[in-house]
Order: sequence, then structure tokens, then C-alpha cells
Amino acid sequence: MIPNVLTIAGTDPTGGAGIQADLKTFSALGVYGMSAITAVVAQNTCGVRSFVALEPDFVGEQIDAVFDDVRVDAVKVGMIANAAIARVVADRLRRYARCPVVVDPVMVAKSGDHLLLPDAVAALREELLPLATLITPNLPEAAVLLDRPPPQTLDDMREMLTALRALGPQWVLLKGGHLRAPHSTDLLAGPDVELALPAQRIDTTRDHGTGCTLAAAAAASLPGNDVLSAVRRAKDYLNAALAAAGELDVGSGRGPVHHFHALWTQSRTD
Repeated sequence: MIPNVLTIAGTDPTGGAGIQADLKTFSALGVYGMSAITAVVAQNTCGVRSFVALEPDFVGEQIDAVFDDVRVDAVKVGMIANAAIARVVADRLRRYARCPVVVDPVMVAKSGDHLLLPDAVAALREELLPLATLITPNLPEAAVLLDRPPPQTLDDMREMLTALRALGPQWVLLKGGHLRAPHSTDLLAGPDVELALPAQRIDTTRDHGTGCTLAAAAAASLPGNDVLSAVRRAKDYLNAALAAAGELDVGSGRGPVHHFHALWTQSRTD
């Protein structure tokens, strides 16, 4: 059976991040994508102009509509915008979700613009993280969650990894792309497991939506797979999407990754 995967997140009208990136990722990886929108964001490859958070009750109604009708095999949570929405999403996950949940703690866009109001950090930490099968923070997001400076070394990351697991998620993928090093090393920790997952850095400015895409790829890969296998598949997919991003000509800022790198390349050669 083809898995059904739900994303709960904000929008990106230029299609590189948020709900749009999640649905592209789901389709590219062969799962059926569904969405519940938390916020409508006016952004492009140059930055975020503004966003409007939807009414929390309406966010809950969208989630109700999906779970009342459709078998859900995994959930990805992205931008939650504010504390009230975080609490509603957590309530619905406790009520419905009997499947893997990936939480990407979206706080700041690639442009540096904030996508999470300050009152939402505590709600995200206390309400959503304990419900997660896997969380996927980058180093600045992890620093905010733990109220400490961002790590500067791999040893700092390992200390942070332990603290993040203590917040309640089953697994943590701490993304190391912000460290200054030739390789980009992520750390993955779960029950009795801690692994370093290094990857060669890809020299590109077309990296809009990388965090959304990686978390969505992990959610798409979790039905029928263990967390380590899902994370490895997600990283392989994202690295290939980054490597092929130069084939796209989208925007004048930080362009999007190429979500359909495998499918479109194949269609051109058939």
C-alpha cells in the first residue's frame, strides 16, 4: 500500500519551502501527500516579508478532517507560528497519531527572517517535542530550544544532543551544517544509538527549503522503515536535490533545491 503522509506547516508562494516543498518531496519519494496549513507566508528566495497565522481552531479542523477520513502513516510538523497553534497541533497528535511523527522546529528562514513568535518556543519544547519520533533541529534552532549558545565544535554538538533527547523525543537528528568545516556532519541519537553522519559540503547558494525537505523526506521514508534507514534515505535525497539545484532558475536570492531531480532527469532522457 502507498503510504499517506500529512504535513502540518506554513506556505511558500515560490514553492521552495514549507508545505509546497513537503508535498514535492512526498511525491518524489513515492508517498501520497496531505497538508494542514498553519500560516500563510509572503516570502520568496530573497526573504520573508510577512506571515499571517491561521486561527488555531481552524488548524485543528484541518487536521480533524484528514484523520476522520484518511489512514495517516506518518506526520511531519514544520512551521507552527505561535503557541496557540502548537498546543492545538499537540492536542490533535495526542488524539489521533498512531504513526511516526517528525518535528522540524522551524524558527528562522534561510534568509534570517523569524517564522516563530517568541511565545511559541516554550510550547514547542513542552508540547510537541515529547510527541516526536524524530526531531531535526539545526544548530541555531537547537540553541534556542535549550537556551544556550550555538555549538562551535562536534564535541559541543554531542553535549547538545544529550540535552535535546532529554526534552522527550525518541530520536534527534542534530544538523551540523552551520559548523565551519569541510564536511557537514549531522549527529543522530536514539535509544542506545549515537552516530555521526558526515557528508561532503555542496558548494551552492541554491539551498532554500533544505530543512523542510530533509524532515519531509524522513517522514516519507519512515512508514515501513526504521529511523536510521529513513534518515539515511532522507539525507541521500537532499544531497542529490542540492547537487542538481543548478538545473533550476528560480528567483534572484537563495534558490530552491531540485525536488524532482531524479524524475525530471529521467523524463528528459527517455
